[in-house]
Amino acid sequence: MEATIPSRRIQVRPRNRANIVIQVTLLTLTVLTLYGLVTIDARNVEFFAAFGDMLANFRVVLFEARLKNLSWFDLFRELMVTVGLGLLTTVFGAVPAFFFALFAAQNLAPRRVTDAVKAVMAFVRAVPTVLWVLFFAVTVGLGAAAAVIGMTFHSISYLVKAYAETFEELDEGALEALRASGANWWQTVFQAVVPSSASAILSWTFVRFEINFSVAIAMGATAGAGGIGYDMFMASSFYLDLRELGIFTYAVLIFAILLEWGATRLKETVGATR
Repeated sequence: MEATIPSRRIQVRPRNRANIVIQVTLLTLTVLTLYGLVTIDARNVEFFAAFGDMLANFRVVLFEARLKNLSWFDLFRELMVTVGLGLLTTVFGAVPAFFFALFAAQNLAPRRVTDAVKAVMAFVRAVPTVLWVLFFAVTVGLGAAAAVIGMTFHSISYLVKAYAETFEELDEGALEALRASGANWWQTVFQAVVPSSASAILSWTFVRFEINFSVAIAMGATAGAGGIGYDMFMASSFYLDLRELGIFTYAVLIFAILLEWGATRLKETVGATR
């Protein structure tokens, strides 16, 4: 006689305090969104006419792009200014972030130290980049200096989290073997941590460079940092030339594609040499 096993529902995600908070938050946001859509005043909005104008503007931007107020050399120079802002903030952020991440990784530093570093970086990361830029603009004024400092702050907090999580995924056996052989903390870092995580560190750094490049475009308009972002702001709102805005858009798109291609090739090269 075969014994029958009672069927029970398997609870994949157990109901705990964190899940309840997430569910309540999502439900609240959904209710607020629906309420906003229902109560929005759209009496004077001609939806189909506005949609047609949007398509016409996209057609002009994408298929009738041409330069009018700048030369091709000026366009390249402004693009390189934006690239320089993104690259500078990435370098300034990656170097200190690496050392902070060593103290934020639980397998490399005491728990109190990691908690303190993660708490500070979480606070810095929670503040949007534009607010950091405007905060430093009070001291140094609007321009490239405020943009670099503010973007660097946010880059450090982002990369500390990324690098620390990479360090925490390392094989604990290799670290214990070095410690047992008499290696000190710095020897463990440069003989085990850095070689094992070099590819991941490079990947995260390039991800942040891509983010900083896009942020630098926005900062060129909002913080007066210059570059192609400022030209896009002028073309879209000051003298309203959609055709020139199309050229700026294509320039940013082409560079983003080249950046992604270069990041992929460099990662493959680093992975092959390990």
